Amino acid sequence: MRVLISADDIHRRVEELAAQMNRDFDSEPITLVGILSGSLMFLADLVRKLSMPTRIGFLRASSYRGESTTPGRLEILEGLTPDVRGRHIVVVDDILDSGHTLSQVLEHLRQFEPRSVRSAVLLRKRARQVVSFEPDYCGFEIEDVFVIGYGLDYNDDYRQLPYLAVLDQSET
Repeated sequence: MRVLISADDIHRRVEELAAQMNRDFDSEPITLVGILSGSLMFLADLVRKLSMPTRIGFLRASSYRGESTTPGRLEILEGLTPDVRGRHIVVVDDILDSGHTLSQVLEHLRQFEPRSVRSAVLLRKRARQVVSFEPDYCGFEIEDVFVIGYGLDYNDDYRQLPYLAVLDQSET
C-alpha cells in the first residue's frame, strides 16, 4: 500500500485545526460529537490540543445494511451524545465523501437547539461529493482513492495505522 499522508503531516494538520478552533471559540465551551467509528483517532488527537472546556460525545450514523454498497435511509443512534442545548457543537468525522451523512447529522443535531453547529473532517473527496456542503474545518483534500489508517478501515481492519494509505484493489 502507498502512504498518502504521513503520521507527521497528520499531527501537524491536527495541531493547525485545533489552533483555528481555539481562536474561533476563544474560551467558550464546546461539545465535540464524533461519528463512530472512523472519527475516533482524529477526535482523540484534536481534543488534546483544544484549550477551551470540551465535552465529548459520539453517535453512529449508518445508511448501509449488511453487505450492501448502496446507501439506504440514514439511521442515527445518539445514545452517547451529551445534552447539547445552548452549546457550540463541532461534529467530527473522518471523511467527507458524498456529503449525505454529514449534512443529515448536522440537520438532526439542530433540533436539540445548540448555540451553533459546525463540522470538522479529516479528509474531503471533492470528486465524490454530491451534496453542496462546506465543512468548517478540513484537514486534507484527497483524490478519489480508497483510504485506510488513522481511523479509516477496510472491513474493520487497518484503523490502527498512524498514517493514511491508499488500499490497492489487489490488497482487498
